[in-house]
Amino acid sequence: MLVSSDDQVRAYIRKIMSQLNKWMVGGKISKLVVVQLFSKTSKKSASTKTTDKENTAPDTAEPPTEKTEKEIQDEIQSIFRQITASVTFLPQLDGNCTFNVLVYADADSDVPLEWGDSDSKEIKDGEKVQLRSFSTSNHKVDTLVSYRLAD
Repeated sequence: MLVSSDDQVRAYIRKIMSQLNKWMVGGKISKLVVVQLFSKTSKKSASTKTTDKENTAPDTAEPPTEKTEKEIQDEIQSIFRQITASVTFLPQLDGNCTFNVLVYADADSDVPLEWGDSDSKEIKDGEKVQLRSFSTSNHKVDTLVSYRLAD
């Protein structure tokens, strides 16, 4: 769910989502991280939301248990509710903040020129909260929030 009145932010997110869709459909992403930074000039991460995706295509003769679309949607909605509830323990971010989207894609992925390499933006000595996960017959998605309280 996107809530923004800034047309530039909306266009930026649409562009990101379009590329993510191409990589997801192609099975090229193993991890997605959204990093909130204190300001454009700061290299200090405030919090990160990490999503690890595993392909769970079976290597065995035993077929995976099929979930209904409603079951999968219920699991995703549960994650959104948990992320929304996490604002109660995350530190309040005062001042201007920005965010980065980090994608861990396969080496053979087509990467647009405007996308560049980055460090992992790990939060040193940060707190980590494992959130719910969900799975389909093809993927398993785990979520994690990392943050650091005031220095």
